Amino acid sequence: MENNKEMRTWLDDLNLSHPLVIAGPCSAETEDQVLKIAHELKDTDVNYYRAGIWKPRTRPGNFEGVGALGLKWLQKVKEETGLKTATEVANRNHVELALEHDIDLLWIGARSTVSPFIVQEIADALKGTDKIVLVKNPVNPDLPLWLGAVERLASADIKNLGAIHRGFSTYEKSKYRNNPEWQIAIELQTRFPDLPLINDPSHITGKRDMIFDVSQTALDLNFDGLMIETHTTPDKAWSDAAQQVTPKNLVQIMTDLRIRKETDPEAEYNTQLNNLRAQIDVVDNQLIELLGKRMKVADGIGQLKKEKNVAVLQSKRWNEILGKMVLEGNDKGLSEEFILRLFKAIHQESINHQEKIINH
Repeated sequence: MENNKEMRTWLDDLNLSHPLVIAGPCSAETEDQVLKIAHELKDTDVNYYRAGIWKPRTRPGNFEGVGALGLKWLQKVKEETGLKTATEVANRNHVELALEHDIDLLWIGARSTVSPFIVQEIADALKGTDKIVLVKNPVNPDLPLWLGAVERLASADIKNLGAIHRGFSTYEKSKYRNNPEWQIAIELQTRFPDLPLINDPSHITGKRDMIFDVSQTALDLNFDGLMIETHTTPDKAWSDAAQQVTPKNLVQIMTDLRIRKETDPEAEYNTQLNNLRAQIDVVDNQLIELLGKRMKVADGIGQLKKEKNVAVLQSKRWNEILGKMVLEGNDKGLSEEFILRLFKAIHQESINHQEKIINH
């Protein structure tokens, strides 16, 4: 990864006045469907036309893609519309077929990124290629695993690399299909600022009406582009119907999100300020999420105390917590006064929760 500066060349060469856009259906279903969507995306901000040819499924029996036949449809897309093409690959055979059909951009899916064996197989098959290869984050929030996949490809002399942030699975209830865990993407940017980073709001949200907001957050955090699933009749799509948008809606989203490049110092200041504020928004949302989880634990404690007829306030336990938090806060550069005010407020909210349960 020492030469990661070279990785951005492919993005710079596009000379875009707007974020990179990769769009197209979740799955290639029929030749007519693939071509119809492509023609509606022609002459828009779309830079690469995506379509899933092989679809990994958790359980057998679901639609797993049309296979290699779909690659011929993507060839027709390029011939008829001039759009460059993109698809997911998950093994050596996929890579060889994609290269044979001159697919311009390949990405490694979240399920493949979790396996160093699969990534190494793909890296060996792509060794020395000038194709663009993007790596989606692994299913679980594991930054080293994500970076390791990129490094394996870089070691295979693949210079046109990038990453796709598509969110992370969680067992906890969430408004997202896959939690964005923005702090992981921010850490990736911090470590490798010249590695192009694309956001996939379709898989993060799982709902088309949330795509704009997530896309805006991504751009505020200096993401380089977006991958948005697009279908002429989304509700009839063979896979991921709820998260796909129409070409018309995509055009509107990109119009509203467009960020024009500016060079004056004031614009640079505003860009940096917006990025830092976006990072603060991410952390603030995490704080609210964590406080909500803490109060749920407090509710459980309140229920247990009610069953055992135990008093809400446990002074010894509280003083131990407060002393520990003051010390840990000091290590993080936080004043004792701030820590005391903060945790007294949190403690009071916990008491309120427990008293409500005990008294009712």
